[in-house]
Amino acid sequence: MDDVKAVLFDTFGSVVDWRGSVVAEMTTFGHDRGIEADWTAFADAWRAAYKPSMDRVRSGARPWTVLDVLHRESLEALLVQFGIAGLSEGDLDHLTRIWHRLTPWPDSVAGLTRLKRRYVISPLSNGNMALLVNLAKHAGLPWDTVLGSDIPRAYKPDPSVYLGACAMLGLAPGQVMMAAAHNYDLAAARALGMRTGFFARPHEYGPAQTKDVKAESDWDVVAEDIGDLATRMGC
Repeated sequence: MDDVKAVLFDTFGSVVDWRGSVVAEMTTFGHDRGIEADWTAFADAWRAAYKPSMDRVRSGARPWTVLDVLHRESLEALLVQFGIAGLSEGDLDHLTRIWHRLTPWPDSVAGLTRLKRRYVISPLSNGNMALLVNLAKHAGLPWDTVLGSDIPRAYKPDPSVYLGACAMLGLAPGQVMMAAAHNYDLAAARALGMRTGFFARPHEYGPAQTKDVKAESDWDVVAEDIGDLATRMGC
């Protein structure tokens, strides 16, 4: 790993717990408004809409659209599906921005802080800049910089996201590690010459999770969590 100068992180699910955070906020919101719903199912359905909404942008079926807008559109459809009506524009904005207020996994902040001593660290996420900056402030994520999807105007696993990030840092792909709890993300990065670090988040999707529960290839580093990744990276 001596050549590695920067470590870029997938964020949703890898660094922050989107599922637990969305369920908690929706539960509180529902309680305050007197709305009853299966908020766990709501959170899972909202996340399930994530990839299809980006696929329409990736395919060119719709022009470039930031994730905040996609999240808002998915939210509005789910409210209809779950029979929830009568929310104000302020309510809709507040709920959309739940994704700006996600809680980090217990090891994330300390592990990132250790890695920061030796490496440039940044998210490399499908989130847009505003979302990622707000999330970093909320969760105390100690990034050196923030690389959002609205810089390349593309979503992972488009090669321009990974290669554009390396270029912005002035580094060759082999000097940059992609770190994630998702095997597909690492496979896309490796194909472009980047180094790879995997750490499992076996409860990202709840107790019945079946994908990404372990490393599915011989990634450069396989760790238990971000703290263990820092140890294995000499921090």
